[in-house]
Amino acid sequence: MLGPITPHRVVMGIRRHRRWQALGLVTLWLLGATYASAQVLTVSRLDADPLPVQVIAGELDKQFVAVDEPMIRPVSGTPSWWRVTAGSPILASDEPQLLLVSPHLNRTEVWLPGQAMPQRRSLFGADADPRFSTRALVTAIPDGLRTGQSLYLRVHGVGVTPMAVRIAPLEQVHRDDLVHVAWRSGTLVTLVVLSVLALGFWVGIGQRSYAYLLLTLLAQAFYLASSGGELRLLPELAATVTSDPRATRLFAFIAVLASNGFLMHYLELRTRQPRMFRALHACNMALVAMMVVTIVSAASLIAFVANLVLLATTATVFLASLAGARRGQRAAWFVLLSWTPLLVLLVLRVGELLGGWVNAPWMVYAFPATFAMAGLVITVGMADALQQLRRDRDHASHLATYDPLTGAMSRPAIEQRLHTLVADAKQSGRSLSVVFFDVDRFKSINDEHGHRIGDQCLRIISLRTRNRLRTYDLFGRWGGDEVLVLLPDTPLAAAMGVAENLRSAVNCRPLSIDGQLLSASLSLGVAELVADESPEQLIERADAALYASKSAGRDRVTAYQRSIVPETV
Repeated sequence: MLGPITPHRVVMGIRRHRRWQALGLVTLWLLGATYASAQVLTVSRLDADPLPVQVIAGELDKQFVAVDEPMIRPVSGTPSWWRVTAGSPILASDEPQLLLVSPHLNRTEVWLPGQAMPQRRSLFGADADPRFSTRALVTAIPDGLRTGQSLYLRVHGVGVTPMAVRIAPLEQVHRDDLVHVAWRSGTLVTLVVLSVLALGFWVGIGQRSYAYLLLTLLAQAFYLASSGGELRLLPELAATVTSDPRATRLFAFIAVLASNGFLMHYLELRTRQPRMFRALHACNMALVAMMVVTIVSAASLIAFVANLVLLATTATVFLASLAGARRGQRAAWFVLLSWTPLLVLLVLRVGELLGGWVNAPWMVYAFPATFAMAGLVITVGMADALQQLRRDRDHASHLATYDPLTGAMSRPAIEQRLHTLVADAKQSGRSLSVVFFDVDRFKSINDEHGHRIGDQCLRIISLRTRNRLRTYDLFGRWGGDEVLVLLPDTPLAAAMGVAENLRSAVNCRPLSIDGQLLSASLSLGVAELVADESPEQLIERADAALYASKSAGRDRVTAYQRSIVPETV
């Protein structure tokens, strides 16, 4: 029996209906995606290079062998024939375009049905079509294709990079071109900007690792621009570089070698991981040998071996960074973060080049983008290393400037400030006074209570006396229990008052250390800078006044004036 229809049941029913509706939409989308991705083209290959008239006449159709995927795998240095057959009608109203995706340096000749002359396409030179991006070689099919009708292609392979074969409406081609240009521009601009940053760091800091990073980024940018076709924006350079596939390979070799050199320095492999250093060095030697062979030969076998060496190099870097990260090396984490996606995509890319599988279309953008992302992460890591060096430098500077026990300035630091203040006082005509003091009977405190108690005594006295100074007065430990105080813009009479405050800050109450009460007092000497007096002479007079206080019975302030017997307070 059905229960009453309550508002709660109505709401639950609506929610279930919406879930089923969403599931249905997802199912329809998946079916649509499956239909859209279904193979509507059959690609066949002819293992020969006969006369074009024989091929387009259909005399050799039976010799064509169908391939598994709509993909053309050219043979480097040898022309090859391919046939593309429509598996369903392709309407002329859609303005269909034949696309050979990721052509790199390959050149093609396309024979449309009923045409005796081919349409030549290439990313570079006179056969380039500037109406389209460098994503693909595009040939219009103005009359469309009937089911079973074929196009014939003669591919002049310059490399072994496979080209995906597609037919798409002109509107879709333009939309995809916009996406392609955005991705490629972003990648190349990122590499160029990072190169400028690396150049700035190299010039400003002078570390060799930044030179390696600069060379890596520039070589990667040139490799992507030459293999991807963007270099055609510079016709003269493109004519030089793209006329021979060896130029692009050399860019790739330089990028890998420079990257390895950078990582050797950045990860400090020579000292931290000698075995990984030797393994990466061996990879470099193999790459150098491949470069030499590439200069004299353009054989496709070189690219095959180079890809294997590249895989070994990337795996070595990954393992080295993983080992460094496990040991707590901060730089290794940045390399691991940048190299992990690069390693995965590199394996996928090399596997496709070697004929193992066909990658997803997004790999066209993901693989170059990993170069830019890796460079960005490494640049951030270098900036982090610089920040750490700055922190270490500041810490070392602080240790050199301030005494760790008392918190007072060190002797070199207070001497430097003394010379500066003396020069400023002479130039401006303003007064400058100094106070020189030490702890009375400090040796007896050390002998009777030990150096630890003596150190605590110095720390407490320094704290008490510094609290009696003005914000612009300078307080420095001269040595042992001796302290120098610099009083800018202070004449002798005012300096005597400051010194008296310092004396009373110490003898006003005993020092409490480890439950003991220790009496302490100071003997102080004061001197004011006079004309034509050096900093050393000023200190000598203050020191003489200090010892006058000692001679007069300690726990007192003595002022020194030139040609006058020290005045005791």
